[in-house]
Amino acid sequence: MSTSTSSVTGVDATVTDGDATETVRLTNGLTCSLPANSPLAKLLRSQRTWAGPDAKARLKLLREAKSVAIVGASPNPARSSYFVGTYLQQSSDFTIYFVNPNATEILGQPAYPDLASLPEVPDIVDVFRKASGIPQVIDEVVAIGAPTVWVQLGIWNQEAAEYGESKGLNVVMDRCIKVEHARFHGGLHLLGFDTGQITARKTLR
Repeated sequence: MSTSTSSVTGVDATVTDGDATETVRLTNGLTCSLPANSPLAKLLRSQRTWAGPDAKARLKLLREAKSVAIVGASPNPARSSYFVGTYLQQSSDFTIYFVNPNATEILGQPAYPDLASLPEVPDIVDVFRKASGIPQVIDEVVAIGAPTVWVQLGIWNQEAAEYGESKGLNVVMDRCIKVEHARFHGGLHLLGFDTGQITARKTLR
C-alpha cells in the first residue's frame, strides 16, 4: 500500500492507493475522507484558490518589461500564438522572441529552439503550452533568470503557479498578454477592474 500527498485547490489531499480514498483538509481546518473518484473530491480538486497578480501588478509588469519571449509560438496564422505575436510586434515596443524548436522563422524573425538560446534574458516569458508542460517551462525560466512567466488564456495549472512563485517568479496564468496590453492602453474597456486611474488616452509603451 502506498500513500501520496499533494496540495490541491482548497484542500490538502492524501491518497491511499490500496483504499482509493482521499483525506481532504478544507480551508477551515476540518478534514474528511472521501472516495478518490467521487464527484465531491473531483470538485474540490478543480476549485481555484490561487489568483496571481492583480490588475495593478500586471500593469506594472507590462510597463517595466522591455522584452517578451513567446514559448510555443507558431508560424501558423490560425494559431492564437501567431495572433498574439503579430499584435505585440505591431502594438508594443517590446523586443519579441519566438521559441519553437520546430520552426526556423516566425513573423519574419528567427525562431529559437529554447529559452537558453535567446540572445538576452527576456523580461516576460509568455507561454503557449499544455497545462501539464508548464512546470518544465518554469524550470527553464528559472534556469535563464527571467523574472516573469505569463501563461496564456485557457491554460491553468495551479500547482505550477504555486511552484513558480516558490522559485521567486512573478506568475500570471490564464490571461492573454495581448488582451491585458490592449486593456491597459485603451484598446479595451476595463470592465470593472478596480485598478486606479488608467486612462484610455495613453498608450502603454
